[in-house]
Amino acid sequence: MTAAAAAVLSIENVRPDDIEISVSFVDMDEIRELNRNFRDIDKTTDVLSFPQFEDKMQIPDEGVVSLGDVVICTEQAMLQADDFGHSAEREIVYLFTHSLFHLLGYDHMNEMDKDEMRHAEEKVMAMTGLERRD
Repeated sequence: MTAAAAAVLSIENVRPDDIEISVSFVDMDEIRELNRNFRDIDKTTDVLSFPQFEDKMQIPDEGVVSLGDVVICTEQAMLQADDFGHSAEREIVYLFTHSLFHLLGYDHMNEMDKDEMRHAEEKVMAMTGLERRD
């Protein structure tokens, strides 16, 4: 996860010094409750992102900066790793990477944005040696 964070920050030209990211690992009940409370969606998801800034242009140039919070549902990640036929490590690092891009302002509300985000994610996964194996 540290290597993935370094790769994301490098790709996005965000200074890695003094950047903080909160990461929590939760069960299905807790992520469902977070979805209910913060998104008005009553379902389990694999990961949630809570950014401090709307996009990376708002990140201050000095001092310790918290990019936001990442919440990963380990149970859901394990199920998805099994479904996709890859390691739990790859799935968790992918979810973390996906969430980091959200913390930096990426989204996937339309196909163009989704393609841009997916390309960036896969680049990071290749940089960490966890690319998709077909």
